[in-house]
Amino acid sequence: MKLEKIELRHIKMELVSPFTTSMGTEYDEEHIIVRVDGEGLTGWGESVAEGTPFYSYETVTTAWHILSEFLIPAILGKNILNIDEAIALNAKVRGHMMAKAGLEAALWDLFAKSKNISLSKMLGGTRNKIDVGVSIGIQPSAAELIRKVEGYLADGYKRIKIKISPGNDIQFVSALRNQFADILLQVDANSAYELKDIDLFKQMDDYNLLLIEQPLGYEDIYDHSKLQRELKTPLCLDESIHSIDDTRAAIELGSCRVINIKPGRVGGFTESKLIHDYCASKNIPVWHGGMLESGIGRAGNVALASLPNFTLPGDISASKRYYKQDIVEPEFIVNKDGTMNVPSLPGIGVEVNLKMLEKVTVKKELFCK
Repeated sequence: MKLEKIELRHIKMELVSPFTTSMGTEYDEEHIIVRVDGEGLTGWGESVAEGTPFYSYETVTTAWHILSEFLIPAILGKNILNIDEAIALNAKVRGHMMAKAGLEAALWDLFAKSKNISLSKMLGGTRNKIDVGVSIGIQPSAAELIRKVEGYLADGYKRIKIKISPGNDIQFVSALRNQFADILLQVDANSAYELKDIDLFKQMDDYNLLLIEQPLGYEDIYDHSKLQRELKTPLCLDESIHSIDDTRAAIELGSCRVINIKPGRVGGFTESKLIHDYCASKNIPVWHGGMLESGIGRAGNVALASLPNFTLPGDISASKRYYKQDIVEPEFIVNKDGTMNVPSLPGIGVEVNLKMLEKVTVKKELFCK
């Protein structure tokens, strides 16, 4: 497959409502859309680097720099036989996983289309539907949180995740459990706490949580092992896991009992599959996180989440959860049974709405050989 041209687009999409976490409040989402053209086919990917360096050191600006100056020049114009060959050409670039993941995703889409198979099938997916959950930002009151949860349960979501931060935690968990005794419920701290807060998490053991996500430092693995030993509730690592090596360390240390996989965070679908397979070999369940992707990134997430060891509902919500209008057709919806259909058409299985994509584009650049 000769890679003839690659286009980058910096997009900015307004959220339907503000999304608040321990890291702050977001009103819109900025990502980079990657388009790769070769031999009459087009592959689409999404780099989930954001406008700010609060979740990751990567931003739209740094990812654009790495893509345009290093990753794209290494493969543009070359005849690439497979994904592994493309990855090898950029192996000397250290880090910058979100930049790498956006380009790799477009290549996976391109190669799947060249084989006339769905991305799910090419990745090794085994399901035509996946279980999905919803992530809810920090709310101003327990009453408002309960109201939102009622709405999402009515929409069919199988699992509720709430964001927490110091001072916005146990009271919300307690209120939800009193109102909804049997729902699948988990919390996400986004690294907002320290080991000295262990008593708070011991209290959460009484609320039958599915898991507690990333309570401690965003690079930490060791202190999480200390915390997990003191809790009945499984810990799940997110920000700390950047590779298969981090995954092995976390599992061998006993730092968690669940792993959240985000392709953008670990460098793409290839590394995600390695993590998935290793966790399966150790009987560690995984689930798919979300980064408020557009439908392009969401399509890739759905395909990856169709692999067999994604046994917990992921943060792969309907398009309307975040955006008034998505940039793909058809938009993603949640079925009444709490599932989402896995696209079966070649590649990511949805069409990019070029008119809408142009509308949300802030900047674009075309690279040709």
